[in-house]
Amino acid sequence: MRRLFMRGGIVSAGLLVGLSPELLAQGFFEDSQGKLTLRNYYFNDGYRDGGEDRKEWAQGFLLNLQSGYTEGTVGFGLDALGLAGLKLDSSPTHAGTGLLPVHDDGHAADDFSSLGITAKMRIGEAVIKTGNLMPKIPVLVYNDGRLLPQTFRGTQIEYTGIRDLYLHSGHLDKFKQRNSTDSVDIYPQGYTGSKGTDFDFAGATYKFTPNLSGSWYYGEMREFYRQQFFGLVHKQPVGSGSLTSDLRYFISDDAGEARSGAVDADMLSGLFTYRLGGHALGLGYQKVSGDTALPYTSVSTVYSFSNAGVGKFIQAGEQTWMLRYDYDFAAFVPGLSLMTRYYKGENGDYKGREAREWESDTNLRYVIQSSAFKGVGIEVRKATYRSTYASDRDNYRLYLTYDIALW
Repeated sequence: MRRLFMRGGIVSAGLLVGLSPELLAQGFFEDSQGKLTLRNYYFNDGYRDGGEDRKEWAQGFLLNLQSGYTEGTVGFGLDALGLAGLKLDSSPTHAGTGLLPVHDDGHAADDFSSLGITAKMRIGEAVIKTGNLMPKIPVLVYNDGRLLPQTFRGTQIEYTGIRDLYLHSGHLDKFKQRNSTDSVDIYPQGYTGSKGTDFDFAGATYKFTPNLSGSWYYGEMREFYRQQFFGLVHKQPVGSGSLTSDLRYFISDDAGEARSGAVDADMLSGLFTYRLGGHALGLGYQKVSGDTALPYTSVSTVYSFSNAGVGKFIQAGEQTWMLRYDYDFAAFVPGLSLMTRYYKGENGDYKGREAREWESDTNLRYVIQSSAFKGVGIEVRKATYRSTYASDRDNYRLYLTYDIALW
């Protein structure tokens, strides 16, 4: 099946070359869109245990071009994602923030870039994509927490032909780090070996009622681990506001050769958020059961409420309490928003050591609503992290962003 998908993607890209200009204009060009995103990031990771601070400043460019589909029973399309990063300030002493590649001599690269192409094909209610992918599913979420996003290479199918049901499956065989142009085999976070592998996934989301939906996903990193996910999201009116209940459960164990060692980790988490006007208050709890930490793909984001600015709170046996508050100042200052949250993890185990940790995050974001600078986003982030098994850190970030619609 994997070979069929890959060949199908190559064929779909090849067929585009042979189509007449009239067919290409019908949908392929008419429904296309292009966007250039500018990202100016300053990142300062301060280590409170005596280590050197990591701090860098860089400019990123993300060119996202997406075609529509050609007319007919089978429609073809093509997407392109161009990524480029430019060093503005860095030194060997403070490099290594993840914004820029670092050479063997400790100096950050002056610039780096890559191009990802995705061929796509639509058959009825099914869409097949092959090439550059950015998966955002419970068992694998690409990381977009630095200058440029993490990307993957592979093939996926999405199907929406059954009412209220979404089906999704795929195969991935390579990925690029957020600060790299090299495509490498996939491996789990913390793996120190040299034999990577592929990643297969399948899943479904069903809308039981307008207010209740459920999801199931399965992911397997061959020769490393397999993981299942079950999720329920329910939203209901409560007084003048609404209460959203989000429950998530992971089951993980080792697979094949278990190249990174045994895996035995289940994780249950829930977040309950009450929204009223511009306010949102959330309270959550998470528990990891089993002998190991929750596994995940290298550098990727963990689909958990505890995937914070610095920590992840997923060690073996760890219990985490979460408190979060959001406020949208739209009624007073349109474009201004605030998020602050606190995590406390305890009773965890990290390689035989007690794992206790806490983190507080505060983000303040403003998007200019008018004038010549309309659409420019300014965001300040501050994270304080303390741990018994990892480095204590004070993290500061300043983001300037701007999206330009090309057509």
